Amino acid sequence: MSNDFVIQCKYRIAGDVININREEKARLYRKKYEEITSKFRLMDDDFMTLVFGGNIETTQLLLRIILDDSDIAVIETVGQYEIKNPNGRSVRLDIHAVDANGQHFDVEVQRANIGAGAERARLNSSMLDTKMANIGDKVPSLKPTYVIFITENDVLGGGFPLYHIDRRIEELDYESFGDGSHIIYVNGEYKNDSTPIGKLIHDFHCTSADDMHYEILADRVRYFKETEGGQENMCKLMEDFRDEIAKEAALEASIFATIKTCRKHHIPESEIFVEIKEEYSLTDTEAEDYLRNSRESA
Repeated sequence: MSNDFVIQCKYRIAGDVININREEKARLYRKKYEEITSKFRLMDDDFMTLVFGGNIETTQLLLRIILDDSDIAVIETVGQYEIKNPNGRSVRLDIHAVDANGQHFDVEVQRANIGAGAERARLNSSMLDTKMANIGDKVPSLKPTYVIFITENDVLGGGFPLYHIDRRIEELDYESFGDGSHIIYVNGEYKNDSTPIGKLIHDFHCTSADDMHYEILADRVRYFKETEGGQENMCKLMEDFRDEIAKEAALEASIFATIKTCRKHHIPESEIFVEIKEEYSLTDTEAEDYLRNSRESA
């Protein structure tokens, strides 16, 4: 890593600037940088976005393992892909990919259970459909979609490595509805390094490329953690991460302030629920969590 690079990063990775020579500054910033980046894993969504976004080889490997389909051929993959909804809530996907058959994939990493709820899966699935539907088509031609949540915890609680969720017809012995909409949860707590999915989950928890099973993923992790070109991208990631945290903190502060003001004026909880849900475009679960957390911290 060059001294110029670490000096350029000084405003991004924090640390007080003290009256020392350039070489000492470089050493201190390099040490700080290495301390921060050494902790990144694929289970961290920002780092995962760097590794898979724009990289067909890693994204293809990921989808082939999760879907158990070696024929998947990814032709496009984008990190932090936004689908805008002019009439409602827009979504930003961690990874959006398209394969040679026109299938669309949304891959999300979630360390907290709250971000991997059924409503979020439904929203993302509907937005993929909206993206594919052409204005003016009487009957939209929709390709299959897959919304995939890779969760740090076993969100659904069954102990399985994968959970597959599809619409079925109750009156026809739960025959598949066949609408092409698929939701998959990957259980990040699953441990079995003798299976492809178990090895993949293991790799998502690794902080060191040397401990990973899949060389394609390990090489990509090494690039970002151990080469100057990759480190420059990582430095930008930490700056973006800091800004993202600040925005999230400001949003949460605003929501809690709204709740506090409403309660001060003796507005019923049911009306506060509707107010914050509509004002901040929250799901039912998110609005309920904010109300509960505000009561617990009061």
